[in-house]
Amino acid sequence: MKSIFTTEAHHDIMSRIEKLDEQSEAKWGKMNVSQMLAHCNFPLQIALQDISLEKPNVFKRLLFSMFKSSLYNDKPWKQNLPTVQKFMVNNDKDFKTEKPKLVEIIHRFHNEKTRAEWPAHPMFGKFTQEQWGKMQYKHLDHHLKQFGV
Repeated sequence: MKSIFTTEAHHDIMSRIEKLDEQSEAKWGKMNVSQMLAHCNFPLQIALQDISLEKPNVFKRLLFSMFKSSLYNDKPWKQNLPTVQKFMVNNDKDFKTEKPKLVEIIHRFHNEKTRAEWPAHPMFGKFTQEQWGKMQYKHLDHHLKQFGV
């Protein structure tokens, strides 16, 4: 799995985002392109500690731990996977606002590539720097494929 921390993967994601426009249509799912851009901010904000999630109960943490490696392994995610409630974007979003916001936070995250210590994910626990980079790339790649780029 590629990592958003590598220059190549970072450029790949940026060039694919640049191809999106307000008329980009999803191949699957319920979000429009503006909602998808807003949605893609959330995992980056968690990693950068811009927002926080409430820790789930012990049962849910155990359940989530069983799926942890799927966040950063090479196996593609299935289409229409459920997302946590806090990451759902159902309201209207402005494309011209959301696209530069996502680009900016991806740059911020990429620039943390030398950071040694990362916060634990509230749902999945501890990730290494490598796992954080792969997880963020995989999430962005999944949604960019959703919109055909």
